[in-house]
Amino acid sequence: MSASIFVVQRHRATTLHFDLRLEVDGVLASWAVPKEPSTDPQVKRLAVQVDDHELAHATYEDENKSIWDHGTYDSLTEPDAATAIAAGHLKFELHGARLTGVFALTRTRMNGDPKNWILVKVSGHGG
Repeated sequence: MSASIFVVQRHRATTLHFDLRLEVDGVLASWAVPKEPSTDPQVKRLAVQVDDHELAHATYEDENKSIWDHGTYDSLTEPDAATAIAAGHLKFELHGARLTGVFALTRTRMNGDPKNWILVKVSGHGG
């Protein structure tokens, strides 16, 4: 299976946050991460799932949004990323300039909201 693209955009909106986008089935599955993604396995980041974006959005920049990191990723969850996201847990390996190694997104339903996920670097896996 060939690697898919990912991008993390630093987004100055009402509050500064980071948009994590993973190519899945021809769109960018997207999460808003209130703080910079961490490479420390001890640090968990809230990641709020937002609407999918078109692939063209992967290169979009303006005065409020800049590309913080980009590269490719491999889904490590069977059978594929789309199924894993629907099930609420995706493990993936990033090949970027800032973010490398294995990460996981897990739906938490924190505060009763199924859009709330946790993003964490998986210990002992590169980067």
